[in-house]
Amino acid sequence: MLQAGTKAPGFILNDKEGNPVSLADFAGKKVVLYFYPRDNTPGCTRQACAFRDAWPEYEGRGVAVIGVSKDSERSHRNFAEKQGLPFLLLADPALEAIQAYDVWKEKKLYGKVSMGVARTTYVIDENGMIEKVFEKAKPDTNAADVLAWLDGEPHP
Repeated sequence: MLQAGTKAPGFILNDKEGNPVSLADFAGKKVVLYFYPRDNTPGCTRQACAFRDAWPEYEGRGVAVIGVSKDSERSHRNFAEKQGLPFLLLADPALEAIQAYDVWKEKKLYGKVSMGVARTTYVIDENGMIEKVFEKAKPDTNAADVLAWLDGEPHP
């Protein structure tokens, strides 16, 4: 897991429309970069909808929200349309950013071991430095936890 105080790795990934998006595009702006396992799954849908519902608060603070998973552009397009998501979803099927941000982890489910994305959220400052890491982010509270942290409230 990358730590606060380190430079956020750069990336160029496609959005749901196939347009390339770079972290460098957000220089001078605070970014909430959240990594999630998969579109249209219960936890990931709850997390995305929580960010959607909090979107006006993020926008009001001038903070960009970007979700990243290994799903395809088409999957992201369908997910965003179905859930009315106003923020960027980036496709990372080659695991470039997922591995650069050290969120590709071994997971165990019912005794079966596999590799997958560990639900993690990074807050990146205006200069491209990681300010805060939310490891094992909880789908239902992640958006509110990040907002509270942005407002100076302590977070475990």
